[in-house]
Amino acid sequence: MIIGVPKEIKNHEYRIGMTPAGVRELVCLGHQVLVQRDGGASIGLTNDQYRAAGARLTNTAEEIFAAADMIVKVKEPQAEECAMLRPEQVIFTYLHLAPDPEQTKRLIDSNAVAIAYETVTDDHGALPLLAPMSEVAGRMAIQAGAHTLEKAQGGNGTLLGGVPGVSPGKVVVIGGGVVGENAARMAMGLGADVLVLDRSIDRLKTLDNLYGPQLKTLYSTVESVETSVCDADLIIGAVLVPGAAAPKLVKRETLVNMRSGAVLVDVAIDQGGCFETSKPTTHQDPTYSVDGVVHYCVANMPGGVARTATFALTNSTLPFVIALANKGFQRALSEDHHLRNGLNIYKGHVTCRPVAEELGYEYVPSSGVI
Repeated sequence: MIIGVPKEIKNHEYRIGMTPAGVRELVCLGHQVLVQRDGGASIGLTNDQYRAAGARLTNTAEEIFAAADMIVKVKEPQAEECAMLRPEQVIFTYLHLAPDPEQTKRLIDSNAVAIAYETVTDDHGALPLLAPMSEVAGRMAIQAGAHTLEKAQGGNGTLLGGVPGVSPGKVVVIGGGVVGENAARMAMGLGADVLVLDRSIDRLKTLDNLYGPQLKTLYSTVESVETSVCDADLIIGAVLVPGAAAPKLVKRETLVNMRSGAVLVDVAIDQGGCFETSKPTTHQDPTYSVDGVVHYCVANMPGGVARTATFALTNSTLPFVIALANKGFQRALSEDHHLRNGLNIYKGHVTCRPVAEELGYEYVPSSGVI
């Protein structure tokens, strides 16, 4: 199989879909890998490293899309990339389709086979290809939030860890999954006063057992969310409904009762955001204010630590890339229902139920087309 790895073109996106080590694994298995020149150069993955691993370098993305049987990326294909997709060509990347009707239509019209990292599952009911970026994003959320709290960035001037004789900052994390736990760990490490809200009692018990009295937990209701965010300096939106748009848990009218200069970091922005006032931002222009509350809603947050994120992502995606390359997508999808759960678009059909329901398409089960 010919696997193509184009350079990412989203704003300030420096990750790349495969490391040289990943390329070498595929080449050793008899596959051909095309990598766009300088695709990983900004994070220290040089053309020479890819060439030594056995990749063939191309000058343009057009060459890759024209020749490859499967495209391996990081972020959702942009409009110009969707236009290059061919019928039955496989694209394996993060898609986040539920809040993105334009991209969904472009993928449907392409008749390509679109497999989303974020809906691939495992035997434990987890999302193994979303997890590494969720870990990165959760930890980054506290870094970004702490920086944004500085007065020069529009925040209220609170140091999360405080100092002797001065109370620490208050951090509220909405959602106790992978993002939420990693955010809480980072915030506690800085010495902040941390509260996690979640609707799963079992998850709250797990967090309580792991971190003890250092971490406060609270069952998530409309009232508890509203009360908690109004008393916080930094709020992390870490809510996930797999494949679906994120629920809006903090309403616009709540902002006027929040602390002036408080910061919202919406890690759920890829799925539409969990704050009613959220809208996607970029690393180039990451924040904006509504009613005195600063919003940080960067849609590709892990791209800010692209080297770490690229290695973490390839570690998780490579086994699935190998399966698709060795077996072909038809057999690989039919033999592995977890990988098949990642199938979102198949030759013009929407095969992910939450996407179909959110965007008004007919849902076609993947088992009915593979």
